[in-house]
Amino acid sequence: MTMSVGWYLRRLSRMGPREVGGRAGDALRRRRWRSAPPDCPAVTGARFTAVLPAGTIAAVPPDAAKRLIAEADRLMAGHAEFFGVVRDDLADPDWWYDPKTGRRAPAGYAFDVPYRSEDAVGDIKQIWEPSRHQYLTVLAAAYAITGDERYAERVAEHLRSWWAANPPLHGVHWISGIELGIRLLSWVWIRRLLDGWPGVAGLFEDNPVARNQIWHHQRWLAAFPSRGSSANNHVIAEAAGQFAAACAFGWFPSSAGWRADALRSLDRHLRANTFGSGLNRELATEYHGLVLELGLAAVAEADAASVPVPASVRLVLLRMTDALAAVVDNRLRPPRQGDADDGHGLIVDGAGTDRWGSLLATGEAVFGRLAWWPAVTGTDVRTPLLAALIRADVGEVTRPARRPAHFADAGMTVLRGPEEIWCRCDGGPHGFLSIAAHAHADALSVEVRHDGVDVLADPGTYCYHGQPEWRRYFRSTLGHNTLQLDGTDQSVSGGPFLWTRHARSRVLTADTSDEGVARWSAEHDGYQGSVHRRRVELTAASRELRVIDEVRGANRAVRLAFHLGPEVTADLVGSRAVLTWTRDGEERSAVLDLPERLNWRAHRGESEPPLGWYSPGFGRKEPSTTLIGTGTTDGTEGFTTVLGFRGQGGACGS
Repeated sequence: MTMSVGWYLRRLSRMGPREVGGRAGDALRRRRWRSAPPDCPAVTGARFTAVLPAGTIAAVPPDAAKRLIAEADRLMAGHAEFFGVVRDDLADPDWWYDPKTGRRAPAGYAFDVPYRSEDAVGDIKQIWEPSRHQYLTVLAAAYAITGDERYAERVAEHLRSWWAANPPLHGVHWISGIELGIRLLSWVWIRRLLDGWPGVAGLFEDNPVARNQIWHHQRWLAAFPSRGSSANNHVIAEAAGQFAAACAFGWFPSSAGWRADALRSLDRHLRANTFGSGLNRELATEYHGLVLELGLAAVAEADAASVPVPASVRLVLLRMTDALAAVVDNRLRPPRQGDADDGHGLIVDGAGTDRWGSLLATGEAVFGRLAWWPAVTGTDVRTPLLAALIRADVGEVTRPARRPAHFADAGMTVLRGPEEIWCRCDGGPHGFLSIAAHAHADALSVEVRHDGVDVLADPGTYCYHGQPEWRRYFRSTLGHNTLQLDGTDQSVSGGPFLWTRHARSRVLTADTSDEGVARWSAEHDGYQGSVHRRRVELTAASRELRVIDEVRGANRAVRLAFHLGPEVTADLVGSRAVLTWTRDGEERSAVLDLPERLNWRAHRGESEPPLGWYSPGFGRKEPSTTLIGTGTTDGTEGFTTVLGFRGQGGACGS
């Protein structure tokens, strides 16, 4: 995907004068560095002291250690999977190769590489992901647990290979700050986890190649921070990686200054990226997880190095953790809202470890759990490692006495009913900052689960670059459980990470105080000349969810979409769909009564155009059933949809 002149003009229109000036300075700096790149200063007497406290590894639960070692052994055999693409070449990787397209990124000055063009480079996410070196943190953790030097030697071999293939400012891995920041964080943990291996000092502090790479990564991040309308999760990763490296690898004349600047940036942007309620302002749940992981990892480095951290940093992380505990369903699954690219801040666990349970376990260890928090039954490696470094000190703060259900600033409301019925209602801002890069056109959408199973599902994200028709679908209005007018999206897209007009939503009612009936209503102005208003009621006694859509304004063509999860099958007859699925070996079912005024069709796995898909993770999609009702508004009555969950014996509530 290449960007047109029109895209650049639209992108420029979303910037303020300060951002434009900063980007102009970046462009001049890139030109200067092309001909005269900065030089790493000489370093003598470098030491690494940010080691794990004695006894930390012994605190790792045996089952978590077993999963980790199994994953490490797969990696040692060269096997890995990135975004749905299975690789068998990781024993000796080609750092610039994309196995998905078979293309290899071109060489040359980093800022000349057209990384957005899949034709020229390949799938950039496939190339970048292994070079975050998070699979090497897994191997390093396996060494720390087992003492088996094979893991350490493979890590050293791959780091030396990467450093040789990617000299500073050369090639595709020197383009994006988030990649540099996360890579630095990985290197800090690799050095920490390999402590005790005889070759570790020769790999890092006594190695001029390693010192040169570490210095250039930090110099790059100091020179080219994400700015203005791009200061989302990327700037958090840049600051966290810069800060971690400046604490753990504080060997350079600039280290103290980098550390102070990165901490100021981290403090400022953690607050800017987070609502007062604790939810992430991008309204993309996976980025909530990424930012929380990055923030916790940064605080761990601060405490390991005895660097004072502003109280506001810990407070934001505490609020993010409490908010996560509040919104997950009974299986610890959070909402599937906005973009998701499977990005992690720190990986030291094997397959099968629950990400969200791990974050809540770390939150419990660091901040203390509240009485209403859901129980975490799984184990992980990362929690005892972080908890051994982070000082549990948040001061006197007020935390929610009861589980929050409505987050007014984020416009998110979670309705909960009997038999583990969970419903997320979206009445919040379109996205974060002027471009709302990771937003979807999903105003007033609902997401409904039963015992953790997606019944009315948010289809997910699937891709970012290279497949524009799929990118458009997965973030479109039609791609969500909401109402579309005249075949248009509620918000106007200007590109794959750019929205030029944002629908404005407002919540009218959010009442979860009545244990019998929970109610929510909201409206948005995304369709010029009309207002879409939606009401949702969850009745406990009847196990029934009622959704009423109204359109105020001129008569319009309407499409109402309900996307079912991939585990759910639907038997649609007229305007009634019988839904069935299996959970823990038991058959479950529900009845979806759809508005009779609309003509209903079921779609599944269609490609021209895309319709009827679910993305369980970045780069992966599978067919699922989507029910689409078409018709027109008449300005008088609304469209009522009723989802009734069957109780014991198969009868629906009345």
